[in-house]
Amino acid sequence: MNDSPAPSPASPVVLDVWCELQCPDCHRALDDLDALRGKYGDRVEVRLRHFPLEKHRHAFAAAQAAEEAAAQGSGWAYAAAVLARTDELGARGEEVLVEAARELGLDAEEMDTALVDGRHFLVVDADQAEGKAIGVRGTPTYEIGGQLLDASKDQDGVRERIEEIADRLLAG
Repeated sequence: MNDSPAPSPASPVVLDVWCELQCPDCHRALDDLDALRGKYGDRVEVRLRHFPLEKHRHAFAAAQAAEEAAAQGSGWAYAAAVLARTDELGARGEEVLVEAARELGLDAEEMDTALVDGRHFLVVDADQAEGKAIGVRGTPTYEIGGQLLDASKDQDGVRERIEEIADRLLAG
């Protein structure tokens, strides 16, 4: 999902975040992403990439819902709202996805329709396939400057490593 503008020649650094919206570790990673956005602003484009894990029953639907939220202009806000409700999503499923949309002022009926008609299925499927192809094994995993940083087991030091890479890319 990418609801931010395309990078300008002055800000070519892209940080792909391979995430799963039913993943508590991805919820914890939001603080790092906020810190990175605060430090770099629009010089680093942070893109949510979907990597639903089989162990989470509602992850694929959540990824499709995030794409619908992005189409409605609130991709990252929606992703954060759903990540804050990972336990609830596991217990109540797609109902939580529609509620989160309504709470953010999105078109909840359109969200429900998108979940039924599967209009974002191919985007999510393509993200997952690309993630597998480049070696993503768990979430969150980051890709910046051609380097894959797996934080699915331990997030300590990952933000600092991303900053090192971003600083080098921005300087070069």
